[in-house]
Amino acid sequence: MELSEIFYSLQGESSYAGLPCVFVRLAGCNLRCTYCDTKYAYEPKFLLSIDEILKKVEKYYPVKLIEITGGEPLLQADSIELMKLLINKKYDVLLETNNSISLKDIPQEVIKIVDFKTPSSGMCNSILWDNIKYFNGNDELKFVIADRQDFDWSLGIINKYDLIKHHILFSPVYEKLDRKELAEWIIETKLPIRLNIQLHKLLWGDSRGA
Repeated sequence: MELSEIFYSLQGESSYAGLPCVFVRLAGCNLRCTYCDTKYAYEPKFLLSIDEILKKVEKYYPVKLIEITGGEPLLQADSIELMKLLINKKYDVLLETNNSISLKDIPQEVIKIVDFKTPSSGMCNSILWDNIKYFNGNDELKFVIADRQDFDWSLGIINKYDLIKHHILFSPVYEKLDRKELAEWIIETKLPIRLNIQLHKLLWGDSRGA
């Protein structure tokens, strides 16, 4: 498999924020979001087999929470087999995906963190709407917000597709939208939307492997 990095840190986003977590960042992405903060993952840094990844994770990292991320991890077909094997080894598996590739074959035990690309990303036409039918009760839906247009668009999508029954995350674009302003907008909606702040950036800035 083509990888960008494997590292151990605190989970910075989602309802798992603050928990120690192993991150397996696969290389390659089919989108080019305007605010992308992981451009270094576009190209692979090293290759490992599934077995080598499993051995490395088990040997060097002490926790059972693991996130498969990218880039876009589902570009690599072996990512699904990797997730299945991690589940068999009793890991809690998170998958962060850009919602442009089918989720049909993702194991039910995997907690999907699904990114709905907002207008400011320049990639909102990439959304695979058919994926909505594959969401389950544990999945989390993330909207990255750069401005009021993104916010209103996101509320419209949530209403149109009745997504409020899922875990909804609104995340401000780092150093573009003030998180306090986004917090006030969320409060005004009176909806159960979680303010999703990138905890790792508050702690370590743009440092890699954090």
